[in-house]
Amino acid sequence: MGCLAKFTELHYSKDVNPILDFASIFYGFGAGFKNWLYDSGVLKPAKVDAFVVSVGNITTGGVGKTPVVAEIAKHLGEKTAIISRGYGGKGKWAKGLNIVTPDSIGAADEPLWLAQNLASAVIITCKDRVKAARYAVEQLGVKNIVLDDGFQHRRLHRDVDIVLADSRMMFGNAKLLPAGPLREDLRNLARADKLLKVSKTGDSADVRMMPDGVYNIKTGTPLKSGSAVTAICAIGQPGSFYDLLTDFKIKHTVTFDDHHNYEFKDVSNIKGTIVTTEKDAVKLQKFGLDNIYALKLKTVMDLSWLGG
Repeated sequence: MGCLAKFTELHYSKDVNPILDFASIFYGFGAGFKNWLYDSGVLKPAKVDAFVVSVGNITTGGVGKTPVVAEIAKHLGEKTAIISRGYGGKGKWAKGLNIVTPDSIGAADEPLWLAQNLASAVIITCKDRVKAARYAVEQLGVKNIVLDDGFQHRRLHRDVDIVLADSRMMFGNAKLLPAGPLREDLRNLARADKLLKVSKTGDSADVRMMPDGVYNIKTGTPLKSGSAVTAICAIGQPGSFYDLLTDFKIKHTVTFDDHHNYEFKDVSNIKGTIVTTEKDAVKLQKFGLDNIYALKLKTVMDLSWLGG
């Protein structure tokens, strides 16, 4: 398990490190001051001529945000853009404004997955998401924008602000970073229009992530239920992925840090069948190995309240 993954485990335990708890005071001051600037009107969000939906977290990653972003984009229909910061992109994908296509190897894993699985929306990455939104509207004629991971990004005005929370993990120990998983104080949930609980275990929730088969990422061949596998992933809450593999015999699990940049040696020595997430699969496909499979998820949610 990577060091960041081990660190994340602390955020969901009852034991709080006093040193990290003290450090969270300074983090809270910085996040609180930024929010005060917007709440008081000192800073004003930029507006664009489009219907903007923000999808974000109040905790660190692993909630299942990317599939929800995809479902909302599908719901909004044509002339929709998804705008992401593009964290984890390499080379040209780490700077400037880029449109991500299905073959954009080197782009960040979430935008690349979106491009490979969503034909109806344009995927844009840019650190300056206001610039990206203006480009989408003025140059591409976009009418709807889905702001990926946008709750803390307050520079761009949004018409609907959605926050996701894992239905089991929720807010962990309810401490601010680095002592806990919170990016900002829970009181700031008041500015969200919707708090949607996401379940990856089939429990009743606003959003349900349901297993929809396991397939070979090179050939598309399905994997037979009951097969023995090594499960690997590099996501914020790895346990939620392993829990979904109930139809298979997990021999080993290998957990990397979220957004891990896979190298060939990470997987080349693993014997037998490897099962990973679709998010990880977009990074592993470049190795051309025959034994890597991905778990496909089906996202079930009601978006009738959103209109469109």
